[in-house]
This record gives sequence, structure tokens and C-alpha cells, in this order.
Amino acid sequence: MKHYLFYILVFFSSVGWSQDTLSELLKKHNTNSVPYMSVQELAMPKTDAIILDAREKNEFEVSHIKGATFVGYDLFDINEVIKNLPNKDETIVVYCSLGIRSETIAEQLKKLGYTSVYNLYGGIFEWKNKGFSVVDSQGKETENIHVFNKQWSKWLTKGIKVFDKDSNQDND
Repeated sequence: MKHYLFYILVFFSSVGWSQDTLSELLKKHNTNSVPYMSVQELAMPKTDAIILDAREKNEFEVSHIKGATFVGYDLFDINEVIKNLPNKDETIVVYCSLGIRSETIAEQLKKLGYTSVYNLYGGIFEWKNKGFSVVDSQGKETENIHVFNKQWSKWLTKGIKVFDKDSNQDND
């Protein structure tokens, strides 16, 4: 009987300590203040959206979705976006690694009156996991994806995981 209680305790403890799905992870970190767009929807030929990359410059240079514009996160400049995107009714899709930082940037756009703003569900990781291509800073197709840190890297299941050269990959 003690063994059964032990196994039950271990099972429920492990469930509580980790996110098993991307959906659970996003629910934990996001408020759903911005609607999601799936990678399949964005990849459709008829989707005419402006794509904004809300990762850092080093991440963008490793790879990004073709046609995406770098806007950053830590140094995000809303005035620069307003200057370059005067039509507040255009469809805008913001992405990052998984869809957490991009929600913050998309919220800022919505507060300024942009009417058709979406957060890419699962970010560039989901994009690559579903088999869509990415390009490097020279516009050439690549398998490399900057994974931000070791903790988030588990969510990338396809492609080559790239960490910063000077970062300690074992630290979260």
C-alpha cells in the first residue's frame, strides 16, 4: 500500500512541476489579450499580413520567418513601428520564440489602435516544428533556430538549436 501512495505522489508531483503542452505553457505566461494566429494560417498563400519579429537582434540574425521585420523586445521602439506602419487596419502578426514576448508587443500595438493584431501561436519554434522554412540574415534558408535558453529549447523539435556563444547553456 505504501508503494502505491509513493507512486501516486510522484506522479502528481511531476505533473505539477512541468508544462506538458505548449498550450499549458502559453496559458501560464499569457493573458490571451491578443488573439492567436496559427502557423498554418500565416503560411496560407492568401494571408497578407505584416510579420513582426519580437525577439532580440542576435536571435533574428540566426533565423527568422521570411519577410519578417525585426522590432525587438528589450529595445522595442513603438514610435519606429508607428512611423513604418501608418495603416492601423492592416493585419499584423507578431512572433517570438514561443509566443510570450510577442504578446507584450502585440498588446502595445492594440493599445495604439491597431485593429487586426495577432500573436503567432507557438512562435518561430512552432513554425519550424510544423515544417515551414526560415531564413538567416543573408536571406538564405537555414535549419538554425536560436532557442533563447536551455529551458525553452525543449519546445523546438525540428531544426538545429543555436545558443549564444558566450551564454552558459546549462543556466535557465
